[in-house]
Amino acid sequence: MSNSKAYSENTGAIRLEKSTAFRDFLALIKIGIVNSNMITTFTGLWLALHFSQMSFLENLDIVFFTLAGSALIIAGSCAINNYYDRDIDPYMERTKSRPTVIGTIQPSKVLWLGIGLIALGTLSLMLTTFTAVIIGIVGVFSYVVLYTMWSKRLYVSNTIVGSVSGAVPPLIGWAAIDGNLDPIAWALFALMFIWQPPHFYALAMRRVEEYRAAGIPMLPVVKGLKTTKHHIVLWVAALIPIPLFLTSLGIPFLVLATLLNLGWLALGIYGYKMKNDIKWAKLMFLYSLQYLTILFTAMVIVTLI
Repeated sequence: MSNSKAYSENTGAIRLEKSTAFRDFLALIKIGIVNSNMITTFTGLWLALHFSQMSFLENLDIVFFTLAGSALIIAGSCAINNYYDRDIDPYMERTKSRPTVIGTIQPSKVLWLGIGLIALGTLSLMLTTFTAVIIGIVGVFSYVVLYTMWSKRLYVSNTIVGSVSGAVPPLIGWAAIDGNLDPIAWALFALMFIWQPPHFYALAMRRVEEYRAAGIPMLPVVKGLKTTKHHIVLWVAALIPIPLFLTSLGIPFLVLATLLNLGWLALGIYGYKMKNDIKWAKLMFLYSLQYLTILFTAMVIVTLI
């Protein structure tokens, strides 16, 4: 009995260790970011198949290599971001428990993990189109070099610089099917690029003191909450004409997208009447998440009707 109990306790410890290692891995690759970007990548791919009149089921291999490749390069880029930011992450509540901060994994291993994932992702994209590979590399470079290593700690415009990498996934999805990027693909890129500043500015307003402690020149840290509110409303307003470039998705989608844009703008303007800026920022942040999910899901649904 005692031996059996010891064996049970040992296996339990092993399972716990593996579970912890797996959680560390998910934290390192920022699984939430990977998952959200898979939605936009898939939508770009789906629309390219639809407008090219190609069968989804007959191109499952391309679908797999595109999604796998995109997920891997994004995961690898996030791992390198974790490696590079391990000196400032302890100052922020949402990042102070990362494996690179608490020391559960060696920094050099995180760096090599990131490089390895990016390499595997690039190889996967090579099985689609050359255009998809180039766009993927541009995305990695813009996030790792232009954002993480350069602008994030130096310039208040770091959010705009970082928006390039966040707007790339739907382009990769489209390019994997059609290397001659259609204006619709660029409209998706523009949508994602414009969506990110109000999304991240709202987050930065909520975490302004943490960013200040970490020495990151986010807009609310440098310019204050009032100026940040102005910028958020202007960026949301810039989304209003985007649906006009997606009219091929039909009138119902055009109406839905316009209503979502006007709803977000109305909430933004309402912020000038609210006394609690942080509460308003939370509402704007939550709206931005629902906005993106609903809009990109609707793009797929309208092509099935």
